[in-house]
Amino acid sequence: MDKNTTTGFVLIILVLLIFSWWSQPSEEQRRAQFVQDSIEQASIQQAQHEAELKELAQSQEARQQVLADSTALFHAALTGEAKQIVLKNEKTELTFSTKGANVEKAVIKGYNDQEGNPDLTLFEGGKEQQINYMLSAKETNIETQSLYFQVTESNDTSATFVAEAGDNKNITIRYQLGKDYLLHMQMKTEGMAGLFAPNTNQMDISWTGMCRQQERGFMFENRYATLTYKKDGASTDHLSETSEKTKTIEEQLNWVAFKDQFFSSIMIAKNDFASQATLTSIPQQKGSEYLKEYRAQLKTFFDPTGQEATEFEFYYGPNDFRILQNTEKESTFGKDLQLKKLVYLGWWIVRWINRWFTVYVFDWLTRLGLNMGIVLILITLLLKAITFPLVKKSYMSSAKMRVLKPKLDAATAQYDKPEDQMMKQQAMMSEYAKYGVSPLSGCLPMLIQMPIWIAMFNFVPNAIQLRGESFLWIKDLSTYDPIVEWGKNIWLIGDHLSLTCILFCGGNILYSMMTMRQQRDQMVGQQAEQMKMMQWMMYLMPLMFFFMFNDYSSGLNFYYFVSLFFSAAIMWTLRKTTNDAKLLASLERRYEENKNNPQKKNSGLAARLQAMQEQQMEMQRQREEMIKRRNQQK
Repeated sequence: MDKNTTTGFVLIILVLLIFSWWSQPSEEQRRAQFVQDSIEQASIQQAQHEAELKELAQSQEARQQVLADSTALFHAALTGEAKQIVLKNEKTELTFSTKGANVEKAVIKGYNDQEGNPDLTLFEGGKEQQINYMLSAKETNIETQSLYFQVTESNDTSATFVAEAGDNKNITIRYQLGKDYLLHMQMKTEGMAGLFAPNTNQMDISWTGMCRQQERGFMFENRYATLTYKKDGASTDHLSETSEKTKTIEEQLNWVAFKDQFFSSIMIAKNDFASQATLTSIPQQKGSEYLKEYRAQLKTFFDPTGQEATEFEFYYGPNDFRILQNTEKESTFGKDLQLKKLVYLGWWIVRWINRWFTVYVFDWLTRLGLNMGIVLILITLLLKAITFPLVKKSYMSSAKMRVLKPKLDAATAQYDKPEDQMMKQQAMMSEYAKYGVSPLSGCLPMLIQMPIWIAMFNFVPNAIQLRGESFLWIKDLSTYDPIVEWGKNIWLIGDHLSLTCILFCGGNILYSMMTMRQQRDQMVGQQAEQMKMMQWMMYLMPLMFFFMFNDYSSGLNFYYFVSLFFSAAIMWTLRKTTNDAKLLASLERRYEENKNNPQKKNSGLAARLQAMQEQQMEMQRQREEMIKRRNQQK
């Protein structure tokens, strides 16, 4: 860029700056513009406000018109006095209100509440649970929630509610209580076909409920309180347990459940709930006495001619695997409802173990009339007996590596440099092959036991049989057992210290020390150094478990403590009954048998690992030779 061009650019910039300064508005002009903008903004806001008032007036007018139409249709049913009707059997007691013809109170007999009363109230009053059936007619909307019904027939297990619409028109709702917890409902209209459009075939349902805190531990119970639903032809699913969630379901639904840890309210539709159902779950604050607020906006079949009734089944009862299984058999709808999946037993392999082993063993031991603490101990002993062959195999593999440690030290002594670690591993695998020992045989049996541990983690918190059951110092095996409480929530700890959690975590530390000492006895070279770093992780895990399990049920913590105790006892017994000299002698005999084939390879996974190491060594050797040739060429 030459001098003239540069001068030209500078002059242009100066001209633009001067013009910009000269053309800007004066203070009086800016003030006038501000006043004008304020007037225009105020006019816009006034127009919006007038539009909102107009819309509100139209809405009120529309509601008044609907009310007038509804009053004309249900003149007698819109006024009255709400009365209570009770249906009951040996398991449950349901109180109905004639306003809306709904269950307004559900009492489950034989299950204590937090105050120690012999029966538990699942919900009570319109705030805690309400169902509104909405029918869209040509000239009005009919909502059963606002209608007063007359009771035309009633006894201990059945009742019929009728809302008169006038001129031989009515809505009839009939309830029939089964022998346990299942309530059957039929709803139909009479003489009202002309009030609906010819293509009307659905009704709207608004179901709302507040999930009560029934147990002592808010955080733990809240983990298992979920709005659960069953898709037609598929499995069950649920909304988030921890965060507010609204979800629109694209598929048809067989049923919807408002569930807490041990009890549920379930609504089942004979003709299914139509697609596009909207479900909402809103967690509540600790101290509010509620866990969740549930909402369900549903649609289902409706016949305006009254020839075919709309049918539902309701379940107000415990989340007991066997009771839910029997309830499904009592259902008259003939569907695969899978109600028993309300008792969460884990993901597929874990659920299989719980479904076909734990549940049967638990039922058998429970029928013996034993205390639930004893039942947990017996289940632990049974599981230890079943897994003992795997535990013994794992221990013997470790014992073989322990007695061979001096020979491995001698065979790998020359590979003490960091770059020789691959060679060292190869030498160790070769020594193991000579003596017929697989270092992996001790790991696989322990991995096989993992699904059993996880299965019990899922089973114990969902076992309603533990609810309210005491054992030793534990007052309730289904919730935590505090030795200290301070009434104020502390981050990570909560508001208490659970004794069984302390025992479990303390036992975990002692068991970790035992297993680490055993593993150090078989480590070679740098493996022993690495083990020193791992031991800090092993000590930190029980601390993490404490923060995690302090809120968990004492039954689960007690099971893990007892399981650790028996595991330590088994390891101690195996250690005391294992003769290292005889074990080494048997390995020496095997070595003599394999002496003619010192490079004998392991089989299975150990063989693949050894082959992989050999391949890596060969690749490393080729890289070193390539680098050496390049250096020579330079």
